[in-house]
Amino acid sequence: MADITRRLGWRHLRATPTAHIRHHRDGRLVHDGPGLGFWFRPLSAALSEVPIEDRELAMTFRARTADFQDVSVQATVTYRIADPALAAARLDFSVDPDTGAWRGAPLEQLGTLLTETAQQHALDVLARTRLASALVDGVAAVRDRIAAGLGAEPRLPATGVEVVAVRVMAVRPEAEVERALRTPARELIQQEADRATYERRAVAVERERAIAENELASQIELAAREHRLVEQRGANARREAEEAAAADEVRARAEAARTVRLAEAEATRSVTLARAEAQAAREVGEARAEAQAAWLRVHGEADVATLHALTGTRLAENLPHIDSLTVSPDVLTGLLARLGGGDRG
Repeated sequence: MADITRRLGWRHLRATPTAHIRHHRDGRLVHDGPGLGFWFRPLSAALSEVPIEDRELAMTFRARTADFQDVSVQATVTYRIADPALAAARLDFSVDPDTGAWRGAPLEQLGTLLTETAQQHALDVLARTRLASALVDGVAAVRDRIAAGLGAEPRLPATGVEVVAVRVMAVRPEAEVERALRTPARELIQQEADRATYERRAVAVERERAIAENELASQIELAAREHRLVEQRGANARREAEEAAAADEVRARAEAARTVRLAEAEATRSVTLARAEAQAAREVGEARAEAQAAWLRVHGEADVATLHALTGTRLAENLPHIDSLTVSPDVLTGLLARLGGGDRG
């Protein structure tokens, strides 16, 4: 909308770069172009403001397919006014010289024209298309048909309007039909999900079985290793026992040999000692015998008086120590008598 300022009966108009202004005064075109700014008198001026930027027109309408199913179409048409002079001549783009607002609703008229034209072509193409095909290929088919229809519509160039682009966002059935159509797909998806779940469970079971088999194989291998370990320990124990027995036997033999050697040495020493003792005893006996023989020879050769003297001497040597001796006359007489008798004998 143009910006209009009042000054002492005059008006000043300032437009945006996207607004094409046409100023007629007394039936003559005075100003014509986008983004203008000028002074004018409101009583003699006729002003038109035509937007020249690209504009978006959203539309939603219902249609019926070849199998009598209602669908809704959501589309957007991008257009612009390529010939502002022609558009201002065909539609009422005049503005109030005091406020700058449109006196009519030119964009609504233009939107109705575009919507009805697009709807006509969309209804035509959907009426010959079944619902399943419309839901699959309907967006592209409707878009192409609307674009072709608007391009071939003679009223648009005559109004100075150019269609820039056509977009169709969706072709949707009614809610009940849509739910019914979704059911097979959902069932298929659920079946696929169930199958995936079963396969995942089967894979999990297979993996658990493989894990169990691996654990069993590990236990078997462990048991076999323990068996070999027990056998090895038994063999080691037997070997240690045999080695210990052999060592004990060697020690016993060595001890026996040492004992035998000691016994032999002791026996040898005993025999030698016995021989020496026997030899000494024999020598002593021989010496005593020789001494006794010599003593006997000496006593045999000696006279009786000498023997009596020796006897007395020997007796004196063997008697205990006597401090004093009292001899009675009777004893002395008898002793002497015996000695005398002995001498005689």
